[in-house]
Amino acid sequence: MATTDKYLASGPGWQVCDVICTARAGDRPFEEQHRSFCLAAVTRGTFRYRTRQGTAMLAPGAILLGNPGACYECGHEHGAGDRCLSFHFSPTYMERVVADVPGAERLGFDGPSLPPLTALASLLAQAEAARETGDAEAFEELGLNIAGAVVAAAAGSPKVAPTPSRRDQKRVAEAVRLIELNADRPLSLTELADGTATSPYHFLRTFRHVAGMTPYQFLLRTRLHRAAVQLRASDEAISTIALDAGFNDLSTFNRRFKREMGEAPGAYRARRSSRPG
Repeated sequence: MATTDKYLASGPGWQVCDVICTARAGDRPFEEQHRSFCLAAVTRGTFRYRTRQGTAMLAPGAILLGNPGACYECGHEHGAGDRCLSFHFSPTYMERVVADVPGAERLGFDGPSLPPLTALASLLAQAEAARETGDAEAFEELGLNIAGAVVAAAAGSPKVAPTPSRRDQKRVAEAVRLIELNADRPLSLTELADGTATSPYHFLRTFRHVAGMTPYQFLLRTRLHRAAVQLRASDEAISTIALDAGFNDLSTFNRRFKREMGEAPGAYRARRSSRPG
């Protein structure tokens, strides 16, 4: 088989892989079976995808749709190789997403794919960037957002979310406190949602609506803020401050800090004025 699957990230009910195919025109198409719901975003190359829901020619930006148990066949009559970000979701996971998407009434996809859509462009770009930078923590939110957007697009439903209730606002406040208390350790979207007794998709939507950013963005900003304070308030090594703030990789910390604060951690520390006392 001319495909390699590289595991990128996973959690309860979901997984994402970087799938690279090196098949060429004239190679015999191979048949496989989807073991779970599959949403594969094509990031390079083209290929033909055939399943019981139909046949489609997929190109970058398109989304391959797969239902559990469905057999499928991929071929490269018109070019060599392709690359996809392949998200896999359990039926239980997708049931919860469908239940929270306005207008979505059934589990499962009627067609083999979705064409490149404006509604998905930003999410797919973020997912590809996360793959290239090794930002595994970003995939939980990205996968959930992509699943919701794909379900909505496949159902033809509007993307209008109801105004968060007081109860939802309270749940977001509780989640914010949980993040603030535990920002130095990994915090999954599932853990945060479980803490508010809501589904991950509903929680993510509500948090973004109330807080103006996603839980992952809030977590990153919390970590960066604390690191900035420590850079000004202590003489600890930058690597130690990054680790204490929750970053396991110094280069990632440096890149994110500069993007958020406008300068590298070393320059930020060097600019500190003489402190009182």
